[in-house]
Amino acid sequence: KQWYQRRVRGSKDVVIDLVCYRRNGHNEADEPSFTQPLMYKRIRETPNVLKKYSAQLLEEGAVSQEDIDNEVAQFDNILNDAYQQSLTITKMKLTDWLDSPWDFFFECDENKVPLLKPTPPTGAPESVLKMVAEKFSAEPPIKVHPGINRILKGRKKMKDAGMADWALGEALAFGSLLMEGYHVRLSGQDVERGTFSHRHHVLHDQDVDGKVYNALQNLSSSQQKYSVSNSSLSEFGVLGFELGFSQHNPNALVIWEAQFGDFFNTAQPIVDQFISSGQDKWYRQSGLVMLLPHGMEGMGPEHSSARMERFLQMCNDDEDSLYEGVSLDQQLWDCNWQILNVTTPANMFHCLRRQMHMKFRKPLVVFTPKSLLRHPLARSPFSEMASGTSFKPVIPESGDISKVKKVLFCSGKVYYDLLEKREAAGLVEEVAITRLEQLSPFPHDLVAEEIARYGAGVKMSWVQEEHKNAGAWAYVKPRLNNHLTGDAKISYCGRDSAASAATGNKKLHKMELSNFMEKSFEI
Repeated sequence: KQWYQRRVRGSKDVVIDLVCYRRNGHNEADEPSFTQPLMYKRIRETPNVLKKYSAQLLEEGAVSQEDIDNEVAQFDNILNDAYQQSLTITKMKLTDWLDSPWDFFFECDENKVPLLKPTPPTGAPESVLKMVAEKFSAEPPIKVHPGINRILKGRKKMKDAGMADWALGEALAFGSLLMEGYHVRLSGQDVERGTFSHRHHVLHDQDVDGKVYNALQNLSSSQQKYSVSNSSLSEFGVLGFELGFSQHNPNALVIWEAQFGDFFNTAQPIVDQFISSGQDKWYRQSGLVMLLPHGMEGMGPEHSSARMERFLQMCNDDEDSLYEGVSLDQQLWDCNWQILNVTTPANMFHCLRRQMHMKFRKPLVVFTPKSLLRHPLARSPFSEMASGTSFKPVIPESGDISKVKKVLFCSGKVYYDLLEKREAAGLVEEVAITRLEQLSPFPHDLVAEEIARYGAGVKMSWVQEEHKNAGAWAYVKPRLNNHLTGDAKISYCGRDSAASAATGNKKLHKMELSNFMEKSFEI
């Protein structure tokens, strides 16, 4: 308490070096003397804390031996009574173990079981979108770098056209949530600017050191707080902290972004032990968002893959459970987390807003793009983010399908490679391309509808840019095959299996891409 008060008064961190020991070694059944005989000889000769504290109180005359004996007996009775009572319990509800400060958040029935309420559309009023875009593109009240002025002009041009690229789509999601009273928190290495210099939420004065401006923190006097801060180079520590923050406040959109998706591997224990299985282990919900830049773009094995396959392997949805008649909200409630690989700013906008508008909380892992941040086709009109619109788990082929001979299922950036190749090959009418924006929980109903649009003789392939033993292939293969009839099977188009996440040779990278693009359009 003393040091806490000193920290509050001095606004400085305090580190307490607390030296402890285990009286019984690793656990009560352990025999620590096998390896530490002298240390544990001294420990056994040392009175325990209760005896030492009791002796001190007796010496001070604060209590009598009778007082101590009564206190010990009373505590023993409490333990024994609780044990006897536990023997009479024949049923247990997980909700009894829910240690959460969220009593105000869940709508529950008379047994205090949370009710599953439908998620409303996640679009925002167009007036709000325009206001946020106007503020986000406006000239700041500080002297900024000339390059920032060019970026602001580009934002304004998009705003006037009612279009959004990736950075603007994200800003519209943040801004609209802030205006609705949700706290937005973003941390990670270089998140203020964005690893790929696309975000620029914190602008720096070029003449005054330390003077900054954040447009999203200056939308309105009635908005919620927007916190964005570059973190230290400790993915493990920062991700763990943000997870804890997300469990404290369900009305905060808490986001951790990796500098490159590959770098999440140094936070793997947090992902494995807490995020993927937190609700199953401890009945604790979290709405934490992980943004993992991902994409095979010739940048080598350490800057290409966020290891999608690892996240999909930890999903709890059964490949043979087709969720027939089960609502999307029920599927989201049942899953342990959401795995997304989106291709449009509008879907990015909706998945972030869905995190707050769901009536429960689930972790969200989004494999975010790199080259798509500035891709001319990766744009969304404001109308796809306006009131009444929602996230699209599957984006089907929008063209005429009457002459289609082959359907390519894909997810993420590779869609734009396929689009370009299809146009160049003159196969727009013969080949359809369907995007799975949500990989888990797998959108069985929407995939079944898409497959049913095509005749029995139409070929079906899964295309991915990752190696065959990576990416989504092992996860989607059985799930897609469950919707094919007769002897039809989904075929694979992509890179061969490899131990390394990506090649470090740019020429080989391009050769691999060319090869599986050619294979994808073999009819």
